[in-house]
Order: sequence, then structure tokens, then C-alpha cells
Amino acid sequence: MTGEYDVRLVILSILVAVFASYTALDLAGRLVSAYERKAYGWLVGGALAMGTGIWSMHFVAMLAFSLPIRLGYDITITFFSWLMAVMASGLALFVIGQNTLSWGRLLAAGLMMGIAICGMHYTGMAAMRMQPGIDYDPLLFGASALIAFIASMAAMWICFTLRNVHSFSGSLQKLGAALVMGLAIAGMHYTGMAAAHFSADAICLAASDLDSTWLAVLIAVATFALLGITLVVSVLDQRLESRTSQLVHSLSEANAKLLHRSMHDPLTNLPNRMLLEDRIKQSIYVATREHSKFALVYMDLDGFKAVNDNLGHQVGDALLKEVSQLVADSIRSSDTIARVGGDEFVLLINDLKNEQAVISVCSKVLSVIQHIRGIGPHRFGISASMGIAICPDDGVEPSRLLAHADTAMYHVKSSGKNGYQFFQEQMNSDFSEEFQIQTELREAISTDVLELYYQPKLSTDEQQLVGAEALLRWNRSSKGQISPARFIPIAEKFGLIFDLDQWVLEHACKSIRHWLDHGLKVPPISINLSALRLRQKDLVEQVEHCLQHYQLDPAYLVFEITETAEMQDILQAIEVLARLNLMGIHVALDDFGTGYSSLTHLKLLPMQQLKIDRSFISDLTSKPGQAEIVESIINLAHALQLKVVAEGVETEEQLAHLQKVRCDEVQGFLLSKPLPEERFVQLLRQYSAG
Repeated sequence: MTGEYDVRLVILSILVAVFASYTALDLAGRLVSAYERKAYGWLVGGALAMGTGIWSMHFVAMLAFSLPIRLGYDITITFFSWLMAVMASGLALFVIGQNTLSWGRLLAAGLMMGIAICGMHYTGMAAMRMQPGIDYDPLLFGASALIAFIASMAAMWICFTLRNVHSFSGSLQKLGAALVMGLAIAGMHYTGMAAAHFSADAICLAASDLDSTWLAVLIAVATFALLGITLVVSVLDQRLESRTSQLVHSLSEANAKLLHRSMHDPLTNLPNRMLLEDRIKQSIYVATREHSKFALVYMDLDGFKAVNDNLGHQVGDALLKEVSQLVADSIRSSDTIARVGGDEFVLLINDLKNEQAVISVCSKVLSVIQHIRGIGPHRFGISASMGIAICPDDGVEPSRLLAHADTAMYHVKSSGKNGYQFFQEQMNSDFSEEFQIQTELREAISTDVLELYYQPKLSTDEQQLVGAEALLRWNRSSKGQISPARFIPIAEKFGLIFDLDQWVLEHACKSIRHWLDHGLKVPPISINLSALRLRQKDLVEQVEHCLQHYQLDPAYLVFEITETAEMQDILQAIEVLARLNLMGIHVALDDFGTGYSSLTHLKLLPMQQLKIDRSFISDLTSKPGQAEIVESIINLAHALQLKVVAEGVETEEQLAHLQKVRCDEVQGFLLSKPLPEERFVQLLRQYSAG
């Protein structure tokens, strides 16, 4: 008995096979990208959808076949054929969902899947329950099994290869592969059908009156719907997972950035104190375990504040970046440079062989910093002070090591800057005393227990009172008087010098106002102004406010400035002093002859007085050539229309010589020691009466 095929249903069966193959290719990608628990769900759902698609192709193809007799299919046997298709699909999806696909695994899986597909086909044929049974051509039967085996291997290899392809061109590749796979599956089916021979007197025990064409269409439509829904769900899930993955990636990046920011300095991108302390702890652990050493170098930039105050924060920030980069390039990648403050850095030098190694690093860093000649159009020079602490010699705790390195750095600062020094235990006691002094000084300023003494300045010829210098004195509770030479540098070191200068200005103006209100004649009072104070942008405004508050004529004040290397920005000093001159305040250059560029300052700075340092006066009559130097200074000052004041006059011989060379004013113990305010008031009364 010869059968016929409905071409329409044959084409429909091939389309079902192609669509099922395309869905399988897409599901393979979902299995790989989905996380573990979700992947099992896709495996089960995919096996059902793909198996139903393959079975549907088979069943539609069966319905496309007709014999001269009525045909039908046993529902139970048909169910088992469907189950075999689902099992074959599940096996295929499981294999291609693995990370690797070896040839051995591919051959074994292809064999098992081929057997399952053949089982599905021939079980489906058995569902017809033909009597007598169907005879199969052995050659074509074997060919159908071989096709099933090869098609299974090819399908799994194609799915495995294209499972991670998601681009448009990848979709076209999947479509072409699905066409090949669909034709291979259909080829196996129709080869198996060609192997079947039906007896001329055969009957179908499962025959029914159902219209096979409409049944085939119904099954195909239902299968298309199932595969379509599966494909849509797969695409939507893929997009959702992709979006979720993007969000997770963005969140991870944001967390990484937040973590980086919490551990790094935002300006220089160097490790901050938090990350530094963590790395110090790691270094301590390694040093303890391996009995090795490492060094902490606390570094502070000399002159940075002047750059920042005078040239602006942008230049200051650019300088910090430049220093950071240069120092980072000067050390090993295994070492660390961290920024722990405004212009403060810490170097962590690991695996230290000997002290010479850290000396070499410090020398190199100092050298590169000294080679900085400015930022952009701004020309200046800076240096660095560096303190060194060694672990475990100087401690085995991060805080202790940092404190010791910081202490050593301050010793370099107080010893002239621009250098490095190893921590020594003696430094702790020195620093502790300094810290105690600054604590008490801070309290003394706030509680108003400081005093001003006044040392008269007299005219050289007539010894008449022409002025006085306000000198700060501090009676340090039970410890007695402490010299300004001791507490002034400490005030500068701990940032108290501005408060100290302002206290002197306020109390001098207050005293002048009090004396004037009591009818006393008051000469100009000189106030020492630190070079650091000249860098304050609001200095002139503070002075102006003080004068207005006490209703004083600016002529009652003279500001004495000392020429030092601290006066790094001469242009800033000129601008500030010129503004004070315009207010009516005179300026005196103190300690002339001890600075590093006296003639330059003498020429450029707007001033009215010059004070010759006491070191010149003390040797005036005893050291050869000293008298000539003093006379030359006086002549030079007079040529520049400056009055000259000689400090430290202690003998009649010194006074006589100063009279001889026409020095304008004198000041010293010969004439008067610094006087407390009550005794100076007595002198003012005499001055007012005379």
C-alpha cells in the first residue's frame, strides 16, 4: 500500500522544525547567561518547548501522510513519543549549557539524542497501531538513525557555538543555522517514513474520523504559539537580565568609585590617611613575620603657604599635584606616598635593608622638589622638611610611628628646613615641652595674661623721647618669665603667630587710646610684625578696623618688619606695606644687616626707618672695620631719605660714635631697659610735661 503526502502540511512541518531549531538556539544562550537556579528553570521550560516543537514537526509530518485507508493515532503511545522528544531536547540543552564541549561528550550526547529522536519517530509510527505491522527497510532505517545521530551532533555543536551571539548579524547566523537544523530533523523524519512499508491489507486500529489537515494545522498553530511565547519570554528575560546586569555593573562601578574616593585624596588621587594606615598595618604584619624593617617619612612642604596665600588656591593645588607626581615617580611601585593634610605627605618605604636606603630616597625626593621652579607663569622655589621613623625600632603601631616621624619633621623645620632627620627619643621630650608651651600660650592669649613692655627710643643728640618699641612679655604661671626667643618660634610652628600679633596690635592701640584720654603726649609706638603676618590678605583691613575702633591716628603706629628668608614674596610685602603707608603708618626695617638680601629690601620696600642690628653696635668700638660699616649704612639710609635707629646701645663709647656719624635715634640698655606699662606711663608724664 503506497502513501501520499499533503505538500502544504509537509512545508508546515518543515517550518515548525525550523522555528523549533531557532528557539533552541536562543534558549541555549539563556541557559549560559542565566544564574544557576534560573538556568534550571530554563532547562525544564526549554526542554518542554523545544521537545514539543520537534514532536509537533513529527506529528504534523505524520498527518501530512495519508493511505487509502483511514488513519489515526493511539493517544497513550503518542504521549510517549512526545515525552521522548522532550527528553531528547532536555539532553541537548543540558549538554550545550556546559562551559566546555569536548568531542567525547558531543559524540556520547549525539548518540543518546539520536536514539531518543529515533525512538520518538518510530514510537509515533507505532501509535498508528497498524495490523499487520509496518515493515521497515533496514538500509533506510539505518540511514534515518544515522541522520538523527549526525543531525543531533550538528545541532548541539551549532547551538554551543552560537549560544553567546546576540548581535543582528548573530541573529542572521542563528536563522541560517535553524534552517539547516530544521531540514536535518525533517530529513530524518522523511527518511524514516520512506523506510516504512505498509501491507496492502493493513488496517489502522487507531483510526478516527478526525480531519488530519485541520488537526495538523491546529497542532502547528499551538506549537508556533508555544514556541513564540517561549521565544518572546526568552528575549524579554534576556533584555531584563541585560538591563539588570548593566544596573549591577553600574552599581559595582559606583561602589568601586565610592570606595576609591573614601581611600584616596580627591585632589592628588594619592592614598589618604585611612588607606595609608591600612598599608602601614600590612607592613607591620610583614615586618613582624619576616623580621624586616620599613620606614615612614613625614614630609611637609616649606613655603607652600606663601604660594597658596599669595598666588591663590589654584596655583597651590597645581603645585600639590606636581609634587605628588614627581615624588610618586621617584619611589618604587612597592612603596606608598599618601597625602595626609594640606601640604603634608607620608612616604611608606617597605623592605628596608639599611638606613642608607631611606636616606637615598629622601635625598632624591628633596632634589626633585627643589627643581620645581614655579607653576605656569608664576616663578618661585620650594623645599621640604622630612622626618623619618623606622619600624620596629621606633614603634610597632601606626599612630606611634606617624607621631614619631611627625616629631622628627618638626625638628627639621625648627633647624632650618629643607632636609631630613631620623627620629630620636630625645625629640619626644623636646616636642612635649613645645606642645605644653603652645597649649599654655593659646590659653594666655585667650585669657589676656600677656603683657606689653615698652623700650624707649631717644634722639641721638638730645636723648629726647621720640618713640618706643612694644615688646611682648609672658609670665608663664609658676614657671616664671619665658623669653620671646623661645615662645615666638613655637607660636609660628603651631600657627599661633597671627593671634599673637593681633593681640599685640589690639593692646598697643588700647593703651595709646587710654594714655591720650588721660592727656598724655604719646610718641609713635613700634610694633613688631612677623613676616608670616604680611601674607595675610586681610592684614590691612584688620589694622584699619583696630584704628577705627580706638579712634587713633595711624601716625601713632610704626610697624617693624624683620628681613628674613621667610619674606619669600617681595611683591606681596611691597603691596601690603604700601597700603599701610597710604593709611599714614610708618614702616621700619628691623635687624638690618642680618638678612639675605638687605640691599634689595632697602631699595624695594616702602619704609621710613632703618634699624641697625645690635650685632653691629656691640662691636662698634672694638672690632676693626665695624665703625666704617655702621657709618656706611647710615650714609646709605640718609641718601634714601630714611631715618636710622641703632639697637643695643649699651656704652657711652657706642653712643658717642653714633652721635659722631649722625645716627638719628638710639635704643638700648644704656638709655633704658624695656619698661612695664606703669613705669612707661611715668616716662610719658615727664615727656608730656617737658
